[in-house]
Amino acid sequence: MDLNLAGRVVVVTGASKGIGYACAEAFAAEGARVALVSRSQANLDAALARFPHGESVPIAFAADMTSYYAADEMVVTVEKTLGHIEVLVNSAGAARRYAPDDLNAQAWHDAMDAKFFSYIHPTDAVLRRMLPRGRGTIVNIIGAGGKVATPVHLPGGAANSALMLATVGLASAFGPKGIRINGINPGATLTGRVQEGLNAESRMTGLAEAELLSRNEARIPLRRYGTPEEIARVAVFLASEQASYVTGAIVSMDGGASAVI
Repeated sequence: MDLNLAGRVVVVTGASKGIGYACAEAFAAEGARVALVSRSQANLDAALARFPHGESVPIAFAADMTSYYAADEMVVTVEKTLGHIEVLVNSAGAARRYAPDDLNAQAWHDAMDAKFFSYIHPTDAVLRRMLPRGRGTIVNIIGAGGKVATPVHLPGGAANSALMLATVGLASAFGPKGIRINGINPGATLTGRVQEGLNAESRMTGLAEAELLSRNEARIPLRRYGTPEEIARVAVFLASEQASYVTGAIVSMDGGASAVI
C-alpha cells in the first residue's frame, strides 16, 4: 500500500522516546522528512544515534512544548529548514501519576501543562501555517485514561479527556479548510512510562510491581500490553492519503480493555 508520504515534512513531538520515537521511525521508513522534537537535547542525540541506518535521516530540535513561544519558534525553524509542515504528530508530555492521597491542586495544573497544552501549543502554531495552504494532517497520541477514570491517573486522565474534545472539535471546525485531525488512545503500552504507573499503583495497593503487571495484562482481552511500533503504524496510516476521509476520529488501541463505545 503506497501511503504517499515520501518527501512529506513531518514533525513529531516527544520523539526521543517511546511512542513518539516509534512514530518518527515509521514516517522515516516511508520516506518522509522528519523533524524530531523533545525538551532534552541529550535525549534527542541518543535517539538520532539509534535511528536505523538507510532510512530518511531526521533532524532534531530541542524545545519545550509547554511554552507556546518555544512551539512557535520550533515550527518557524522547521519550515525554514525542511519546508512546509504537512503532518504534525503530537506525542510530547505525560502527566505524572499519583496515588489519590498525594493529589493536590498543583498536580491538576501540572497535568494540563504536561499533556494538554503541550499538544495545543504546537497544534496552534502549525494550524496557522496549514490553513492558508488548505491542507495538512494532525495526529494526537492521547491515551485511554481519558475515557476510563483510574485512581492513579486522575489529573492525566482529565487532560486526556480535554484533548479528545479539542481533537474532535478542531477537526470539525477546520475540516472545511482541508485540515484533518485525528487522535489515538493507546492503552497500556510497553514504554518507560509503564514503570511509573506500576510504581504509583504499588505504593497505593502494597502489591509488588511484577504482580501488578501480571494482573494488568490478564485484564486485557488480548492478554498483553501494546508496543510503540503498533501505535506508530496507525499514526502513519491516519496521516496518509489512505485515510483521506477520516477526521475527528479517536482510535482506541488498548487491546480491547475498554469495552465502551
